[in-house]
Amino acid sequence: MAVWEAGLEDLLGRVAGCFPNEQPRAQARAYVAGLLSRTERKNGWTLAEFSRDSGPQKMQRLLNEYAWNADAVRDIVAAYVAENLVEPDGVLVVDETGFLKKGDRSAGVQRQYSGTAGRIENCQLGVFAAYVSGKGRAFVDRELYLPASWTDDRARRGAAGVPRRVGFATKPLLALDMIRRFRLTCRTLRWVAGDEAYGADPELRDWLEEHQIGFVLGIRRDLEVTTAVGRRRVDELAAPVPSDAWEIYSAADGSKGPRLYDWALVDTTDRAGFENRPHQVLIRRGRDQKRELAFFLTHSPTPVPLATLVTVAGRRWGIEECFQSGKNEVGLDHYQVRLYHGWYRHITLAMLTHAWLAVTAARSRTDSPAGTPTTAATGYQRLSDSIPIADRAAPDKNLMIPFTLNEIRHLIALLREEHLPAALVTKWSNWRRRHQATARHYHFRRRIHAAQPAATPA
Repeated sequence: MAVWEAGLEDLLGRVAGCFPNEQPRAQARAYVAGLLSRTERKNGWTLAEFSRDSGPQKMQRLLNEYAWNADAVRDIVAAYVAENLVEPDGVLVVDETGFLKKGDRSAGVQRQYSGTAGRIENCQLGVFAAYVSGKGRAFVDRELYLPASWTDDRARRGAAGVPRRVGFATKPLLALDMIRRFRLTCRTLRWVAGDEAYGADPELRDWLEEHQIGFVLGIRRDLEVTTAVGRRRVDELAAPVPSDAWEIYSAADGSKGPRLYDWALVDTTDRAGFENRPHQVLIRRGRDQKRELAFFLTHSPTPVPLATLVTVAGRRWGIEECFQSGKNEVGLDHYQVRLYHGWYRHITLAMLTHAWLAVTAARSRTDSPAGTPTTAATGYQRLSDSIPIADRAAPDKNLMIPFTLNEIRHLIALLREEHLPAALVTKWSNWRRRHQATARHYHFRRRIHAAQPAATPA
């Protein structure tokens, strides 16, 4: 635990220069401590109560009034994540999430579709970038989406403190800005992934191709591509694929074992990049009775095997895990601010807290790698380096799972707030992690058994 705390002190020390004096610096430390606490709702009032302030004024000033540079903090967080999580096959994933709100005065709020709610709601939308690798996953950037109804309304902009320099930008354009920034931090970035909203944007794809960054981007089924037999919708490409051209891959292990799908790769004659390499359409097919299809447009500056593309596609879900843990563990969506820069400040401090938890979890897995789930694609038939699915060993049920981000946050809060004996806290943590290992073992075996009839090589 002392090592964990030292890691947090190191990160807070790195961002200290972003605060011009001691008052906002100390308040930011208190804010981060509150985000790590067991407080149910982490907003200015509850964080002030946790810090034993006489009122919420100090927390509100931190977000709305004190002079400090949230973008500089963001850049340090991105560098910290790159320093600790970067791998050659790491992926920068872009996606948006919704923040449900009441009223119409919070910057960017309006009735719009929220994937979080699955319907049109009164909400703000934040576009995020997360770095996902075999070591872990964490946010590295964020932007608040401002609809045209906001950017065209001077009075509304002024009331919410939206700077004059900020104009309307689509979500893919905001994502492209974040990709550009992260590439300056991580020159070895090789892959970007995103869903259909980003796969449909030609400017984003063109920039990635120009800068020799590969991508696996979701696309709508009605998108047309050029093939050897002419223009075709991508959903027309799946039926002609021969049965022996489909490969069974797990994109990575989930909490209940391999996530098995059938995958196929179809060449197009649409060429791009300095290398003049063709785009390819990656098709994912469900292995249940529905046989649902999903489509991805892919491009790589150099030839790569199908397993690499499957790995990149699978890592897109890492940002969904970041959204879940960010909201559940560090109050990413718990803020109660209306001002434009107040949103950025809360989100940035939540990102900092989340990044420290993610890096701490990654370091604990390095110290004790046993039981760490597979994070890359695994093939199960036809390829020379594939294995029969029955030969895949289930995780050892007698080993504890590594410390997770959630578990670390829970333990830190217990030791700081409850003053329980460290031995007791450790005992219960070990008990939980042993039982989670047992559950994962049997979930894994059940999933392998369910997939076995269709997955065994002939």
